Amino acid sequence: MTEQQQFRIGVVFPQNALADDVGAVRAFGQAADDLGYHHVRVADHVVGADPAAHPGWSRPYDVDTRIREPFVLFGFLAGVTSLELVSSVIILAQRQTALVAKQAAEVDLLTGGRFRLGIGVGWNEVEFEALGLDFANRGRRYDEQIGLLRRYWTERSITHRGEFESVTGAGIVPLPVQRPIPLWFGAQSPPAYRRAGRLGDGWFPQVQPGPELDAAKQIVDRAAVDAGRDPATLGLEGGILWDGSPDAVAASAKEWQAAGATHVAVNTARSGLSAVDEHIDALTRSADALALKRPA
Repeated sequence: MTEQQQFRIGVVFPQNALADDVGAVRAFGQAADDLGYHHVRVADHVVGADPAAHPGWSRPYDVDTRIREPFVLFGFLAGVTSLELVSSVIILAQRQTALVAKQAAEVDLLTGGRFRLGIGVGWNEVEFEALGLDFANRGRRYDEQIGLLRRYWTERSITHRGEFESVTGAGIVPLPVQRPIPLWFGAQSPPAYRRAGRLGDGWFPQVQPGPELDAAKQIVDRAAVDAGRDPATLGLEGGILWDGSPDAVAASAKEWQAAGATHVAVNTARSGLSAVDEHIDALTRSADALALKRPA
């Protein structure tokens, strides 16, 4: 197993649980670092929908859900921790590619190359409207953006004429440490699985170990082979929901590793915990059960 493929255990940043307390953000990040976790995953949404204006709204978040801006948050965490920073996932299709390339390159520099850019197509039409982008063509736009991002990160000057974007002799400075920055894909449908296998450096499945994950992984691996790639080089990161049992966390980590995962993240965000000390206690108990090696 290569260094890149070693089994890494991280945490999910509890977006809606730490109020607006910058001290709590710092405490959570530094605790995860001190406990021996490898990385922190941060979710992304720019605006939330008001259910009063959207009758029947039943999505996981709305206008009252607190979701911090990932790139700005990463700048802060880069200064107070040594964790790898991971977006899970940036909604790429609702953003300007050049700006994402620039922001990601800066995070990569601030962390010394400890950054993975998780990206996704998006599902929230309300959000696309607010950001002035077409929801209907997001898949085709996303496919074009992937190659363009990698060119921004590896070339001094690029010229591009695509269906949705044009660039004439332009580039970003400074370039990132990683050239290119690893792109990990959010995936929960056969088209997304195929895209991850064809183009991704890794992927985040939305199912647990078992038949559904096995079926998804077969699609990813087949797409990789069809694209002339080695499926063994693709990363896979699972999630472990904290339910109050450190032993269950350790057992779930073993299940993910046996299923072929290269990374997992312990998620305390949806477990009813509120104060940062409660989240840190859950991470501490999980770290002990996982036998994480703490920094000297």
